[in-house]
Amino acid sequence: RRAAVRCRRANMAAALRRTALYDLHVALGAKMVPFAGWEMPVQYAEGIMKSHLHCREKAGLFDVSHMLGVRFTGKDRVEFMEKMVPADLRNLPPSMGALSVITNEQGGIIDDCIVTNRGDDLYTVINAGHEDKDLPHFERHMKDFVKGGKEVAMEPLTGNGLLALQGPSAVEVMQSLCGHDFAAMKFMSGAPMSVAGLPCFVTRSGYTGEDGFEIAVPKEESETLAKAILAHPAVMPIGLGARDSLRLEAGLCLYGNDLDDTTTPAEAGLLFVVAKARREHGGFVGDDVILPQIRDKSAKRKRVGLVCEGAPAREHAEVLDSTGAPVGEVTSGVHSPCLKKPIAMAYVPTALAKAGTELQVKVRGRVNKAVVTKMPFVPSNYYRGA
Repeated sequence: RRAAVRCRRANMAAALRRTALYDLHVALGAKMVPFAGWEMPVQYAEGIMKSHLHCREKAGLFDVSHMLGVRFTGKDRVEFMEKMVPADLRNLPPSMGALSVITNEQGGIIDDCIVTNRGDDLYTVINAGHEDKDLPHFERHMKDFVKGGKEVAMEPLTGNGLLALQGPSAVEVMQSLCGHDFAAMKFMSGAPMSVAGLPCFVTRSGYTGEDGFEIAVPKEESETLAKAILAHPAVMPIGLGARDSLRLEAGLCLYGNDLDDTTTPAEAGLLFVVAKARREHGGFVGDDVILPQIRDKSAKRKRVGLVCEGAPAREHAEVLDSTGAPVGEVTSGVHSPCLKKPIAMAYVPTALAKAGTELQVKVRGRVNKAVVTKMPFVPSNYYRGA
């Protein structure tokens, strides 16, 4: 029996994929854990709290190579992608990106993503473990689109690695490694450039609420680039644990927790991803559900932020109203290193979603007070220009 258990564990480990930085993570003392089919660093010797605060104060380097870049080409690529996402891509300037969502026929969210207009293509990055979900969805719609005489092609960029450099010192680090004019590079913009002598595509974006960059680099050069960035005294390697607490303080959703196939943009509080230019005529998958919810304000539940007392309320913790009646469920929760108190996201009835509403959360059998709070919990520091 023990041999069988060891065999199963070995098979599970063998099934996990590794990024090009796996050996570097191990050499740096990372604790590796399974995540979305990958073996990823959850924390380093410094611990989650110190890593989190270091990113807020200086800069942190994250391996996000488990995510997948995808490019769309062909003269009708914009028309096709406007069927897949509710962004206004026709009016998206070159070198700029738009945060968006990929929607299904029921108005639910298949994935969240950023779509960047790189001039000769549209470039997007999908979440880890979503190749078997997002790519078939694109292919199915592309088949009908091409049958109608349109031109579009999709290319998963499996040869790339992806690093995220985040924090107030990120721009200083980037300037030490390349000659690009970052003063002119605003949040959500992107450009090809040489970083530490390596060919990269860099976007000024991230998942922490801080200024920062996401850097696509040829997979075989990932470790060279990571070492060059880590050589800067302001930079610390950071794992998934602090990445989660950072994004939660920033009020950013984690797919699979705070978003899923049954959640609409209106329910998720992501109305901004449905561009105003798309709200009259639609033309994207699920528009017959999504647009009426926005127009009529008819979503029956809403994602809210909670500041709690007591122990942190984690995923699936029950949310109660002031009378003790169950009204919702926590989707993400953590002890905030910056606020020094528990914070969470949850879905509750729309009538209870107003900031200041007093609720309760049940944590390990104990009922604790919680207050609906506007997000982000910690002010964002995205670079909007000098």
